[in-house]
Amino acid sequence: MRCDADHICLRHLEVWDGRGLRDAGLGMKFSEVLVLLAAGTLGGIFSTVVSIASLVSYPVLLALGVPPLSANMTNTVSLVLTGAGSVAGSRPELEGQGQRVLRLGIITALGGAAGAIVLLLTPASTFTVVVPVLIGSASLVLLVQPRIKRLSPTADGRSRLGQGAALFAVAMYVGYFGAAAGVMLLVVLSMMISESLVRVNAVKNAVSGMANAMAAICFALFGDVRWALVAPLAAGFLCGGWIGPKIARKVPAGPFRVVVSLCGIGLAMKLGLSAYR
Repeated sequence: MRCDADHICLRHLEVWDGRGLRDAGLGMKFSEVLVLLAAGTLGGIFSTVVSIASLVSYPVLLALGVPPLSANMTNTVSLVLTGAGSVAGSRPELEGQGQRVLRLGIITALGGAAGAIVLLLTPASTFTVVVPVLIGSASLVLLVQPRIKRLSPTADGRSRLGQGAALFAVAMYVGYFGAAAGVMLLVVLSMMISESLVRVNAVKNAVSGMANAMAAICFALFGDVRWALVAPLAAGFLCGGWIGPKIARKVPAGPFRVVVSLCGIGLAMKLGLSAYR
């Protein structure tokens, strides 16, 4: 294949698009690789500090010309390594919680797969209409995150069935879109687990990774993943996930939360104007 001098040559890839295998291999500019690395790194940092990554990486994929549905699937697949890295970094906090992670992880894995299936079976136009609402809602949840945590009931205040249903529902959201899902998962798990916040957060990282991994498998097999974009974005997520804890120890999360929330609300309004006009 031919590539211009300012392009990186990428091998041809085949992606299942619901009708058959199609060619997805194209040249990608070096500047685009740098943009994706930066977006992944920033998203990984924001994920660590304020439990959100997609509000950074998703709009960057849109800006690079990726259709909304493909951008969501590409972003989900890229996030898989971030989940693995966060679990590896949380091993001390996960000690003695293996059975709990397995039990809750089965629920979130099934929920993540269910959310991915819903996304695959519904028209792309539906996702385009729904995503501004999801981003706006996620931004508002992020903005009021401290208040939500304080309002969370104790583990004895809810039935096991209701807690499991809530966990499954949030995991479905992880598989469908996932912005601010970390905040929602932390709230639900705080209802279910009588442990310190740092240990609950470690469980959240593990079970969220399972939901995301199941959704990524579904998208890899049956969705429209732009594989050429996955590698630099995933590498950025890994770097950001490693840098994030160091920043989180020195910088208060409050200002980050407000800035990201306001940017998310602005993005939701912009996407809404395009989708509803």
